[in-house]
Amino acid sequence: MSRKGLGITTVVEHERLVGIISDGDLRRLLEKRGKDVMDLTAKDCMTRSPQTISPTQFASAALNIMEQRKITSLVVVDSNGKVEGIVHLHDLWGTEML
Repeated sequence: MSRKGLGITTVVEHERLVGIISDGDLRRLLEKRGKDVMDLTAKDCMTRSPQTISPTQFASAALNIMEQRKITSLVVVDSNGKVEGIVHLHDLWGTEML
């Protein structure tokens, strides 16, 4: 999360997206469970069935989803659920859409 500066990471099993963990998820867990968080697995912390987008969808569709869901990142997955990347709101700021 920190290295890429996205505030989100994916949880993948057998090359398929099974969830995400955001910095907000971790912050809420720390508030709720304190240092017991260190005993949790990714599966315990992740958001299952996160909002995703297909690599063939337009950037405007990504922006629309982000605005509606009040989120800053979308995981890009192919038709088999394989992670292709992450699109962040900051990626869209450089376009003429914003």
